[in-house]
Amino acid sequence: MPALYTLDAVLAATRGRAEGVTAREINSISIDSREIGTDALFVAIKGDRFDGHDFVDTALANGAAAALVSRGEGPSRIVVADALDGLRDIAKAARTRSRAFIVGVTGSVGKTTTKEAIRTVFEAAGKTHASIKSFNNHWGVPLMLARFPEDAQFGVFEMGMSAPDEIRPLAQLVRPHVAVITTIAPAHFEAFGSLEGIARAKAEIFEGLEPGGTVVLNADHAQLNVLLEAAAAAGVSRIVTYGEARGADWQILDLQLAADKSFATIEHDGERHALVLNVPGRHMVANAVAAMAVAHLAGIEPSVVLRALAGFGAQPGRGQKLVLGPKTKPLVLTDESYNANSASMTAALEVFGGQDAPGGRKIAILGDMLELGPTSDQLHAALKPAVLASGAERVYLVGKSMAALASALGDSRVAAHTLTAADMADIVLNDLAYGDAVMVKGSNGVGLAGIVDKIRLRFEHS
Repeated sequence: MPALYTLDAVLAATRGRAEGVTAREINSISIDSREIGTDALFVAIKGDRFDGHDFVDTALANGAAAALVSRGEGPSRIVVADALDGLRDIAKAARTRSRAFIVGVTGSVGKTTTKEAIRTVFEAAGKTHASIKSFNNHWGVPLMLARFPEDAQFGVFEMGMSAPDEIRPLAQLVRPHVAVITTIAPAHFEAFGSLEGIARAKAEIFEGLEPGGTVVLNADHAQLNVLLEAAAAAGVSRIVTYGEARGADWQILDLQLAADKSFATIEHDGERHALVLNVPGRHMVANAVAAMAVAHLAGIEPSVVLRALAGFGAQPGRGQKLVLGPKTKPLVLTDESYNANSASMTAALEVFGGQDAPGGRKIAILGDMLELGPTSDQLHAALKPAVLASGAERVYLVGKSMAALASALGDSRVAAHTLTAADMADIVLNDLAYGDAVMVKGSNGVGLAGIVDKIRLRFEHS
């Protein structure tokens, strides 16, 4: 297997100075000193909480071939003006040498799941490189791009934002052939003030699109025209839409949701395709159809795409279903703990509504939807119809903003409301039993993943 980079290539890309570096090849790149492989380059970036320079010696002791640094002395170092800029320079070099078909994905909801759906269909057709987890910010995107193997046939990169002007530099780094926007919803609302503001910020991805590239847009939201106008202003000549909306290029028809599966007919260019997913959810179908549209642009046969998507499932923290304990009467846990806004919360509650408890109660554990600004109370209270429609018999609420939903639902429905996940954990654990169906959903910053871990620890083994 060829090396990811030669030392000379890294030095040329970064304009760095090697000090005591004996390795001639770099086979992986990391910013975490605990996750270092053989012949790895450790990049000492400075974050909000940690400075990678404090961990250079640890990285080298753990097997790193060299460290990319902007200060400090010692062997096995490549010295540059700024380590993060050096990482971006390596990413640019990776993109320049690549001949792969490259896709960029953003959106208020579903970008990680859509990225994973695209990765799934790409992997069925050839060597694929994709962003891991949610490495989608100012250091995550260059890190993922810097890891891009030269011989990859496909690449898919996720791009996130929490403020204006954050997507643009990421898109210009990735330079995708296809740019996907999943949907526009009130996420990070306080930084933008309106859905139109969010849409225009997401549309920054168009500014990195390769000449002759294609934009793929979900047609099932009110900001579609804003995105279409932005695409035209950016000189995009080819736009593909998908969704349930009439006239979408990839239209979802006959959608049927079961407890553990989704079925739909997808019409495109006069042909119909039967889509079956091993996961429930209207939003999951939309994510999969985005992948179908992208795969078509990449020249992948529909039969290959549909077969790949049939095995596609929800990711940890994003709808993954866990069956814990005895087979005859398990506790069914749906983990939606990674993120939340009003659109994804409503979608998750809709899926939960189609699920039955194996022999107990339906229980929802919901945490604050963060960064919604002055509309926060209104948006939390507005979840009441979705909560009631889900059939949740007991509702546990975590976070200051959930007070608005607690008030809307009333004491008869809300089993408990606490300000922190730590305060809620024991309350929930003492109430749950085998046979219950439990959904956990909230913004990552609320910390509901800790409750998920404790439920798994308590109920995983019968």
